[in-house]
Amino acid sequence: MHVKISRLALKSLRNSEYTMFISQLVAILLKYNLDALQLRKSFDRLVALTPELDKIVAQDLSSAYSNKIRDLDVQRDNLFAAIVSMVKNLEKSGIIALTPHVTLLKRLLDKHGRDIAEAGYSAETKRLNDFLADIATSPDLMTAITATNLALFIDQLRAVNTEFASKFMTRVEESSATEVVNAREIRVESDKALLAFFNAIEFCSSEYEDLDYVTPANELNELITYYKTMLKARESRRMAGKDTSVEAPIEPKP
Repeated sequence: MHVKISRLALKSLRNSEYTMFISQLVAILLKYNLDALQLRKSFDRLVALTPELDKIVAQDLSSAYSNKIRDLDVQRDNLFAAIVSMVKNLEKSGIIALTPHVTLLKRLLDKHGRDIAEAGYSAETKRLNDFLADIATSPDLMTAITATNLALFIDQLRAVNTEFASKFMTRVEESSATEVVNAREIRVESDKALLAFFNAIEFCSSEYEDLDYVTPANELNELITYYKTMLKARESRRMAGKDTSVEAPIEPKP
């Protein structure tokens, strides 16, 4: 029987939560005969990255700024994505009076790229600074921002990016004497391995209909649902104006 594995917004998990999620997922899968299920190769690729994930957690524990930095990074990613989406929707609206403004904003996005949120911490900070500097130094762009009601988003993006840069540099100074690992790069590779494993389960469940993929899939989906619920609750608190960066990490699923 074909199974479907629910997807989780992995980027929204803090590093400690991410590692905990992977650890729990691995523990679930170890209960099953992965060789018989034709999943050993993709599973081993995922497990091979766990020592690197442990390094991320160790690095995070050395700095009190890590959770705040993580939340600020997610926030600036979401703000930039919202700006890109709004420009796209304004273009679709066909409002003639806004056409020249939308054209300017599209050129701005073409220049700086719509993939800014996919860059590493430092690279993203610089690209956002360049993006925001172009707006601040161009009267026409400032007019376009005002006309399209994007000023609030731009101002908030600037504030969040500035705060991120400040706290990131403080953390770098604090951890200069310790081993530095590229958390985002490690997590990107882990995300790829995890997605490949989920795809393998779904593919194999269609190819080998005589094998039981439903049972492990149900356990995985239950785990994923738990984390999705916790993240949704955190986002609701953040939208209500609460500082979620000071909250304790998500507790592991019992």
